[in-house]
Amino acid sequence: MNFTTMEYFMAVAAKRNITKAAEELHITQQTLSAHIATLEKELACQLFVRSNPLELTYAGEVFLRHATDIWENYQSMWNEFNDLTNNQRGKLLVGVDYARSHAIMPRIIEAFQSEYPNIEVRLSEGSDRSLHSSLINKDIDLAIARFSEYTPGIEVRDFYREEIVMLMPAYFLGEKNAENFYLKDLSEFINYPFVLGSLHSIAGQIGRNMIIKTGFQPIVKAQSDNLETLLSLCTRGIGICFCPKSLVHASLTEEQLQQMLMYHFDEESNYPLRFGFRKTSYQWKMISEFIRIALSEKSFALY
Repeated sequence: MNFTTMEYFMAVAAKRNITKAAEELHITQQTLSAHIATLEKELACQLFVRSNPLELTYAGEVFLRHATDIWENYQSMWNEFNDLTNNQRGKLLVGVDYARSHAIMPRIIEAFQSEYPNIEVRLSEGSDRSLHSSLINKDIDLAIARFSEYTPGIEVRDFYREEIVMLMPAYFLGEKNAENFYLKDLSEFINYPFVLGSLHSIAGQIGRNMIIKTGFQPIVKAQSDNLETLLSLCTRGIGICFCPKSLVHASLTEEQLQQMLMYHFDEESNYPLRFGFRKTSYQWKMISEFIRIALSEKSFALY
């Protein structure tokens, strides 16, 4: 048994699928299957029930528990030696919301890679709730999400305040583009169409709360979990949408922005985004370096 085989086993255990695990590991299915077969032979027991999806046997659960602890210690050792020798190599696993990833990560990763070209940044995209779980379960090293100031077992640092704005095609009102409109309610938009996000997203929640606060039944033309889809629908004149301000500027061209009206609300439409990482006896330098670089690049949120 070696650490490579252990890593391969954990990938299959996480994906519950040989094909998906092989794709993530950049190896062939045959190579991965051979490693699992060799491991089972060495341990003299079956680790997976060959179903679809794969299921861990009881022996597989036991081995996964020990393998996870061993792998974490192994990674921690290499991280510490990389810091000691200033020879940084490896993978930094970062979790971030789907839409937020598009808005902020390209610039941050570009800046990070310019300083640390031998570190692979591997993104895991999901909802804030799933990112919290991934961090606790040691599937990622660092998350950018909505964290409370105190989260058991997690250290947090402030990043920036995200703002949800309301975007509307300017021709709806015959106005020129502007970004300095402020609203207390949506009473003047009762008869206009909307494209809304789901209640799973903070933008969807804030938009619907504003509608409820005003007390009207909206004319809904479309609903989607994908904020980029909603933005595209808005630019096509299908309806008004609610979206993070950073995503608006990251997704729309200057020409498209010139054809939009942007409305702001009070502080209930703002919320803090924070970095979260596990409290451990030794913290890999690359986590703090990624945070430092991200903070230096956060002008994307300050348009």
